[in-house]
Amino acid sequence: MNLSTLTIQLQKALGIGYKQDIQTASDYLQPGFQLEAQPKSGVASSPTIAIGDDCAAIPDGDGYLLLASEGLLPSLVETEPWFAGWCAVMVNVSDIYAMGGRPIALVDTLWSQSPAATQPIWQGMLAAAKAYSVPIVGGHTNCHSPYNALSVAILGRAKTLITSFNAQPGDSLLIATDFRGQAHSRYPFWNAATEADPVRLRDDLELLPTLAEAGLCHAGKDISMGGILGTLLMLLETSNCGAVLHLDRIPIPPPLSLEDWLTRFPSYGFLLSVPPTHVSRIQSYFHPRNLICEAIGTIQSEPKLLLKNLFQTEVFWDLRHHPLTGFGSPKPAQQ
Repeated sequence: MNLSTLTIQLQKALGIGYKQDIQTASDYLQPGFQLEAQPKSGVASSPTIAIGDDCAAIPDGDGYLLLASEGLLPSLVETEPWFAGWCAVMVNVSDIYAMGGRPIALVDTLWSQSPAATQPIWQGMLAAAKAYSVPIVGGHTNCHSPYNALSVAILGRAKTLITSFNAQPGDSLLIATDFRGQAHSRYPFWNAATEADPVRLRDDLELLPTLAEAGLCHAGKDISMGGILGTLLMLLETSNCGAVLHLDRIPIPPPLSLEDWLTRFPSYGFLLSVPPTHVSRIQSYFHPRNLICEAIGTIQSEPKLLLKNLFQTEVFWDLRHHPLTGFGSPKPAQQ
């Protein structure tokens, strides 16, 4: 397919459109929230909590508390309730690990039309909570709702962050993912989780805090419903950077086309912005575990995402004129 035609099709992708909905939050929230100093907490100053990352990173002693939540697509809850329950846990766990943290506990908010409607949702949530070894410790339940809906929130902790606010021009852009799965038949999802060995799932995720604590990554983000392109745009927006994405270097699971893979949500998928000198070392963590980890682009200072193949280059998105979420790098706190 001609790169210009492909670019136009990808710009219309539904997952990327969903990310623009976040502007309804950024219209009301500051890009950084200044935390009041708490003398007993050991925090000497008033830190700013950046908004727009995979989790809110709250300074806490010698590390960070990580707080995040995810709501599930109503159509997924209605048509695939067990899978929706699983995904509600999985996506939250991924957010914590993506920032270099480890999960502590989950809470859920479940609205249903009847107690019976909650059963497969609960079964999916509990199966994932067991697989990822994260307890569900509370939440809210209502079985007298006119509709079925699910959201889950998570608490975690990180010693060292992988944030999406620190990509540097000249960095190599890596993708880390797992091809040991299959495409979902109805939704743009690559499932490498529900049939996998739980110990392997947890050990594969543990690579992210390992990289963070080794100081190998400038920035990163887990690949979400916006797919590779939507996630990369969010990373670039918060870092006030751009990137050249080399389409011919992107590894693709054999059943899928490039177009499909670029907008698909993988159960295990991360983008990492790293110094070029660290690429080989980072790959040495992933490759022995049969995980994909390849360089697919370069971070640049001009805030544009360029798509490049062997013969053409196209501007996919210009963040100067078309914000995605509206959450750029937070402004310095006023003294």
